[in-house]
Amino acid sequence: MNSAQKKHVIYVVSDGTGETAEKVARATLLQFADAPVHIRVFSRLLSVSDIEEMLTQGARDHAFILYTLVNPENREFLRLGAQEHGLDSADIIGSLMVKLANYLGQKPRLEPGLGQKLDDDYFRRIEAVEFAVNNDDGQEPRNLAKADIILVGLSRTSKTPVSIYLAHKGVKVANVPLVKNIPPPQELFDISQDKIYALKIGVEALTKIRKARLRHLGLPEGSEYATRESIIEETKWVQTLYAEHPQWPVFEVTNRAIEETASEILKIHAQRQRRLLSPENHETD
Repeated sequence: MNSAQKKHVIYVVSDGTGETAEKVARATLLQFADAPVHIRVFSRLLSVSDIEEMLTQGARDHAFILYTLVNPENREFLRLGAQEHGLDSADIIGSLMVKLANYLGQKPRLEPGLGQKLDDDYFRRIEAVEFAVNNDDGQEPRNLAKADIILVGLSRTSKTPVSIYLAHKGVKVANVPLVKNIPPPQELFDISQDKIYALKIGVEALTKIRKARLRHLGLPEGSEYATRESIIEETKWVQTLYAEHPQWPVFEVTNRAIEETASEILKIHAQRQRRLLSPENHETD
């Protein structure tokens, strides 16, 4: 095999996830489009024994080592070890960290993986997204009491996308479809009505959306689900239902961005939360 055909191997080595070093490697390799390269990532190498094992494998592969190690002793061990094994290497973070320490007049924290640490906010968002998925389209009425926000509305009124958008903000959202002639779940009325937010949409827009949905499913567009007459009846019915529950703020979603609707919902939700936590609501006799 000649040098033009040789498969090169790059070891990406990190005491964190290795994401930073791998991105640097791949971005740089874009300048060498014709070079056959295999990238192998070694993450969480925290001890000299881990590094020595990697170097032994690297010698067999004749690898180039690209590394991000924050511990200076481990960095030096890798650098010298690579030389002993006859391997080329490049330190992404070490020299930069030394120069920044001199410039800032401050010692680095030397904690691996700081950029990937998962904080409470991250876990809250993940939990909220899982909650939204599991409680989409009225799947689990028993969980409505656990929701921070509950969206209600006719079919195809953006309940699901708004729910997911809010979930990414860390808010637990459930949504319940409202269907003419089918009573909503009793659980919807057994909880604080301040949690419920209603969505509405214009007849023409809803007709268009539902016809498109039927086409996507390969069903005839003439189905009652998408006829203008049927949608007018549903719209009248749901407006009456909303009027019976004045605590439910109603949001027009026709031709509006999901972000805009979600922002307005969050604003009212925050106001209600502040009111709930206000001192007058905690006074005792």
